[in-house]
Amino acid sequence: MASSSRPSVPRDKLDDYTSEQAQQRRDLVRDQTGADLAHVASYSLDPATLPGNIENFVGVAQVPIGLAGPLRINGEHAQGDYYVPMATTEGTLVASYNRGMRLLTEAGGVRATVVDDRMQRAPVFVLRNALAARHFNDWLDEHIDGVRAAAEATTTVGRLVEIERYHVGPLLYLRFDYTTGDAAGQNMVGRATFAACEWIQAQHPDHPRYVLSGAIDTDKKHSQINMLRTRGRRVIAEATLPAGLLERQMGVTPDQLFRARQYSQAGGFMAGSASNGAHAANGLAALFIATGQDVANVAESHASMVYSQVTEDGDYYWSITLPALIVATVGGGTGLATQRECLTMLGCYGPGRVRAFAEICAAVVLAGEVSLSSAVLAGDWVTSHERLGRNRDVS
Repeated sequence: MASSSRPSVPRDKLDDYTSEQAQQRRDLVRDQTGADLAHVASYSLDPATLPGNIENFVGVAQVPIGLAGPLRINGEHAQGDYYVPMATTEGTLVASYNRGMRLLTEAGGVRATVVDDRMQRAPVFVLRNALAARHFNDWLDEHIDGVRAAAEATTTVGRLVEIERYHVGPLLYLRFDYTTGDAAGQNMVGRATFAACEWIQAQHPDHPRYVLSGAIDTDKKHSQINMLRTRGRRVIAEATLPAGLLERQMGVTPDQLFRARQYSQAGGFMAGSASNGAHAANGLAALFIATGQDVANVAESHASMVYSQVTEDGDYYWSITLPALIVATVGGGTGLATQRECLTMLGCYGPGRVRAFAEICAAVVLAGEVSLSSAVLAGDWVTSHERLGRNRDVS
């Protein structure tokens, strides 16, 4: 069939977020593909709540949510025992994280802290030559108050912290760093930086050309600059695990874990991995889906740095640093029905709670690191997946 003769997706310009419009689109799918979307059509949320989150709404993708915990967290902002919702289709994942949470809780809990907070948009300005680019950089220093005023006029919560500068030939790459309150902030900083760039272009005598993103803001891509400079929240979770507890619950010793750390770090270096940990993406993806985060941000957020030591007492100190954790407790998908329930379960829905949520995310990641690394050493990794994670056709 020629593409010009295919019916377009039904839309109502006046009110497209209704059950009736969703049904019309499901009818189109049935007529064109033969697929019956009966399960997709089974949902409890109100389509009227979806503007800004989805277009051409037809229904929902139902991802199972498992419960792990309690996980004791002794953070600056997250304090107490938490039951953690994890949305996944990977068998064994929730059980593995639950095991790590039990160990960490019995060890006294996870210490956690947010050490930096910034979100970027990174335009590139095009000058006549390298000298002009250097002079432009000096001009920015002299006019920074005007740049800041133009940017911050677009937002009630965003604040311009710094403008990083990187020279390449006649180009000057600017990385605008903002704090964004409890929002993830990518759209917020895009709008603010556009206003700042327009002000710069109008005020500078050369009226230089620019592109709003020169790619060093690295949206939804891992980058080394994020590892060093932070994107989103930079958060650290750490715990000291008593040797006896490790042996009883995990069947491993601190010395075994430390030797294995040397092997994995060498292998990760050889592979050019974004992380020297085990699987931060697993826990973050499950948390992100359950709590309405932008799941594509796992591409940046999963980057992590593990540091561990055998203590003088023979116990095992274990920490993980997430330098680019992009999360929110307001905006985006956080206000949708099931996602709001899951954030509420964690005490993290709404303003003033994003740092607590970031600490919870890091603590959950640490639980997954502890459990998987121990399972690999103790020989439980394959057997647990055979028991809990084999695909079975239940249709």
